[in-house]
Amino acid sequence: QVQLVESGGGLVQAGGSLRLSCAASGSIFSISVMGWYRQAPGKQREKVATIGSSGNINYVDSAKGRFTISRDNAKNTVYLQMNSLKPEDTAVYYCYTVVGAYAYWGRGTQVTVSS
Repeated sequence: QVQLVESGGGLVQAGGSLRLSCAASGSIFSISVMGWYRQAPGKQREKVATIGSSGNINYVDSAKGRFTISRDNAKNTVYLQMNSLKPEDTAVYYCYTVVGAYAYWGRGTQVTVSS
């Protein structure tokens, strides 16, 4: 089993910044992809950003230029630096990872951006 623990969510005004962290622990032998998804009320969960083990990165278009994903392989931790936040970024943000053939999810952290 793999456990993912997120931190760093909260309430921020539009234009502000937050940094999310997610640490993976447990039966980790080969983490490939790590990333972040989000789900706003009444909407489907969407991918925000992912980073592969070799450092290849993908962002949803709305995050490009504002969000930066990074990972520390020694700590099995992935980060999401979010700048210039907008009210439409309000959502529960979920950490995601793939270990071997299985995908794992964190419990989510709430990000609320006030206008």
